[in-house]
Amino acid sequence: MAVGWWRRHLGGPAWHTAHGSSADLQKRLTSAGAVVIEGPKACGKTETARRVAASEVRLDIDDSARQAAEIDPSLVIDGQTPRLLDEWQEYPRLWNHVRRAVDDRPSPGQFILTGSATPADSGDRHTGAGRFSFLRMRPMSLYESGDSTGDVSLAALMRGEMPRAAEAECGIAQIAERIVVGGWPATLDLDVGRAARANHDYLEQVSRVDVRHVAGPRRDPQRVQRLLAALARNVATEAPDARLADDAGDGNQPLNRHTVRDYLDALERLMLVEDQPAWAPHLRSRRRVRRSAKRHFVDPSLAAAALRAEPARLLEDLGLLGRLFESLVVRDLRVLSQAIDGGVRHYRDDAGIEVDAIIELADGRWAAFEVKLGQGQIEQGATTLRRFCESVDTDRSGSPAGLTVICPGGYAYQRVDGVNVVPLTALGP
Repeated sequence: MAVGWWRRHLGGPAWHTAHGSSADLQKRLTSAGAVVIEGPKACGKTETARRVAASEVRLDIDDSARQAAEIDPSLVIDGQTPRLLDEWQEYPRLWNHVRRAVDDRPSPGQFILTGSATPADSGDRHTGAGRFSFLRMRPMSLYESGDSTGDVSLAALMRGEMPRAAEAECGIAQIAERIVVGGWPATLDLDVGRAARANHDYLEQVSRVDVRHVAGPRRDPQRVQRLLAALARNVATEAPDARLADDAGDGNQPLNRHTVRDYLDALERLMLVEDQPAWAPHLRSRRRVRRSAKRHFVDPSLAAAALRAEPARLLEDLGLLGRLFESLVVRDLRVLSQAIDGGVRHYRDDAGIEVDAIIELADGRWAAFEVKLGQGQIEQGATTLRRFCESVDTDRSGSPAGLTVICPGGYAYQRVDGVNVVPLTALGP
């Protein structure tokens, strides 16, 4: 089934109008001299910036601009503002020239810089504090791609409001398709097979070209591919580097741990992996909170692509599908919570209580979420959330804004015990 079927029947908005980044970008340009849009390749950074920019220079495809940037970076920053400097990290010297231009003509909204890799640290690059605003972009949430009705507002959940929505029809077969296709703008209207091929080709480019580009030429593409597969097999877990090294070995010996860390750093600079840090509330007991982060790709489609897993295979391995669904939920919570200044963490203690996602806002409000693939698991998720809440010292950490079980489809409602049940295909901003 083509993904476009969901969007047509759910009547969701087109990605470029629903993507909150456009509105966020315009807002930031009213207060900062330059806005830096960061995110992985093909997530829509350039298209978002071009809708706002008055002039542009494409440093990844414009030969004359690249030559000018090599000779005198100040040449490429002249133009009508806001001026888009696309893939600025190709010429990191541009940073200081933009900073000086912002200082010399102190007015907001002068530059938009987009980048799909974080440049290596440089001692001569100034911080840009007070001049630059940073906007993170990720692949689209189900709401942004039109695959969620958006009837349940995450912002409302964080205000403690009760969810209520009619049935969102979605089974695990459709979720498997969404995971394989992902939230990439270019693949939204492709059938599942072609989208899977495009995502696999994306990772081929990463392993053969992009990792070498950011981390140096002496990087073995086959080792990168084995590490990507190891990350995929351990998605939504707290797998340490040592486990990844064992899992990414060639059958005779594990991958060197220093190599693993080197490649992980490169993937982080490319913004393709985004670990989920642990949350540490004040507890009523002396339980010890685990500090390890959970492993995630920026989009679960990359995990599926690394394993060459199409929907039929995922449906045969519900354990893997469950972890990928959790990663899909984490992706959407990250995208939707960014507009309300929220961060997504997880919780685990030494008593065995685990919570899949904790959203914490800048004002201190927080809410807990359990992710369950099947309707029959909702009771288990609610029990976990209640046990977790009983362990938190609410006098010091504050009371939760809500406890919510997220499942693929169904109705949105609040149970008699106060735990919310919300389908991912009904969740919106």
